[in-house]
Amino acid sequence: MTRRMVGPTLARGSARLVLPLVCLALPLSAQSSGAGRGFLFGAPVGSVTIRGGYALANAGSDFFDFTTNELTLDRRDFSSPSLDLEVGARFLPRTDFVIWLSYSGMQKRSEYRDFIDNNDLPIEQRTQFRRVPFTVGVRQYLSAPGHSVGTLAWIPARAAPYVSVGGGTIWYRFKQYGDFIDAPSMNVFTSTYETNSWSWAAHGAFGLDFSLGPRFALNAETRYLLSRGSLSGDFSGWDPLDLSGLSTMVGLTVRF
Repeated sequence: MTRRMVGPTLARGSARLVLPLVCLALPLSAQSSGAGRGFLFGAPVGSVTIRGGYALANAGSDFFDFTTNELTLDRRDFSSPSLDLEVGARFLPRTDFVIWLSYSGMQKRSEYRDFIDNNDLPIEQRTQFRRVPFTVGVRQYLSAPGHSVGTLAWIPARAAPYVSVGGGTIWYRFKQYGDFIDAPSMNVFTSTYETNSWSWAAHGAFGLDFSLGPRFALNAETRYLLSRGSLSGDFSGWDPLDLSGLSTMVGLTVRF
């Protein structure tokens, strides 16, 4: 090998060594700048969130007034635990299209407040109230949920607050079964009363994603559901049933 050939040979050998090191160093640098949170190869395109919490029911319509006056039920008795499933698809850096499905339901024993039967026993019944809203909407992050480093790495933000709005439909059921009083005769009889149907629904929410890593985040959300539904069949003649309420939920988000 001559002196003239040494320079080009070393240069070619150095390039072969440096190029892989540069490719390796970029994601490692991204991970370091993320304070240990890791990175994804590219920004996530969607997410799935499962939450559990408690759904308060406003129970503000006249039928709830009648029920709580006659029976040993309070408005808070119509509130219940709730389970949420939300799927999001990102179409802008801070904006997701979201589909939301939730379930909440209660069942509680009650009796007439002011009446007993001929054997001095309470006149008892059970009440069920179910709500299953299904909406589509938009989730808008108030700050960047993450940032890209070069073309290879995406690092999630430690905390990302957001607001959400949406609209859709809700299935609901109100059911009472047991012993009741016939008002004209004051006779006690056994029966079942039920109404179930679909109605419109809308919601607004405020939430926070707290990253546990590149793919997982804790999620906390407060959501207000707005809806009213007609009382039909056994409960006809009343004003629309108040289906609105505030829910507070916590859960886990998986990015993909």
